[in-house]
Amino acid sequence: MSSNLFAFALIALGMALTPGPNMIYLISRSLCQGKKAGLVSLGGTALGFFFYMLCAAFGITALLMTIPLAYDALRIAGAIYLIYLAWKAITSPQSPFELTNVQMYSNTKLFLMGFLTNLLNPKIAMMYLALLPQFIQPHADAVLLQTLSLGMVQIIISLMVNALFIFTASSFTQLLSRHVLWLKLQKWLMGTVFFGLATQILFSARK
Repeated sequence: MSSNLFAFALIALGMALTPGPNMIYLISRSLCQGKKAGLVSLGGTALGFFFYMLCAAFGITALLMTIPLAYDALRIAGAIYLIYLAWKAITSPQSPFELTNVQMYSNTKLFLMGFLTNLLNPKIAMMYLALLPQFIQPHADAVLLQTLSLGMVQIIISLMVNALFIFTASSFTQLLSRHVLWLKLQKWLMGTVFFGLATQILFSARK
């Protein structure tokens, strides 16, 4: 089991370092409202991971992926939410990297947005469904415990990596806010990235 945990941890680290909706949202919130807001949002992201981990552990995720309409509903909802974030990023009068007159969200909204950003990403469900079973020893005892242990490893690694990005991003807020050209370009950059992720999720084939 220890060798499986180590191998799974390496894969989880690689996935955590890959840019995605969670990372982009957490960095943008940290740059906008500071590291405290980023950490509150990270709490919501963590709850989404726990939700999917429990679903995978008790077989709900496997059931979800066998029902085309359920998977498609989750995929379309996630894509629509990312398109909404893209539209907000482009049409917002202020830059998410700008500290003056920026829209400040409450801790409750930050937490819920972090949760939804993670929950509405079908790739997270697919990760638990496709990745976890490869590291579980079905003939060993306590399969449920194995699943929960692997899930906790993934969650801890993801939280640590994203927390590092949050602390790093918030330290550059003052520097980025002084560059007017960057403040104009970043809204389109963020909107394009969100829209690109939404397109990828929307047209991804269910395997």
